[in-house]
Amino acid sequence: MLKTLMLIAAGGSLGAVMRFLSQATVYELVGKTFPYGTLFVNVTGSFLMGLLSIFLVEKFNLSAEWHLAILVGVLGSFTTFSTFSLETLVLFEQGDMFKAMTNILLSVVLCITAVWAGAFFAKQLV
Repeated sequence: MLKTLMLIAAGGSLGAVMRFLSQATVYELVGKTFPYGTLFVNVTGSFLMGLLSIFLVEKFNLSAEWHLAILVGVLGSFTTFSTFSLETLVLFEQGDMFKAMTNILLSVVLCITAVWAGAFFAKQLV
């Protein structure tokens, strides 16, 4: 159990750094007028969750410890639902209902589509 927790913690550290760098890059490229960085990491993370949930088990046959380290650790801290929630609340508080609702709609639809696409893609390759 301790080994599993340490692998998840290490994966979480990596995922958090990946999230920060990804968001910073997106915001540098397109600005902060909309939560593009958070949307990017959530959609990307959802795609990777779908892809890797299949690959790690069916293609690479990784142990449960590594499966948890990658999916719970890396991708759990890479995706940012709590950040999405806060940024959406701020948009509501600023009175920008259109951007708040757009963020909710895009995040839900794109992330579910991305996790499906990742799983579909992985199943075609295994």
